[in-house]
Amino acid sequence: MKRSFKLSDIGQLLKNSVKAIFEGEFLLRLKIGRYFVNIVLVFVIITFTIWISLLIDNTMTKVERGKAVIAEQEATIARRTYELSSLTRRSGAEKHLEELGSTLKEAEKPPIVLK
Repeated sequence: MKRSFKLSDIGQLLKNSVKAIFEGEFLLRLKIGRYFVNIVLVFVIITFTIWISLLIDNTMTKVERGKAVIAEQEATIARRTYELSSLTRRSGAEKHLEELGSTLKEAEKPPIVLK
């Protein structure tokens, strides 16, 4: 005699499974209690992998922020180097251009840094 499968059986199975999980008997009811150590080990490895992944992500975020700061500092250094070099040669160059009758003027803005 074949027993038919009812929808209420699924509800009862889920109810029993949830009850077994909360009582700590789920692995014993599935008869895989002997693999408990392996299951715990897999859980620990997965947790460790997630933790390492988060640490790597945080490190990469810090590296990207550092790169942005370095690029900004390089632009500042380039601008200040331009200003310093123009201060040392500015008066001589202006006199020489005036003597030659040139209409060229001193640059008013620092150079644009291209990325």
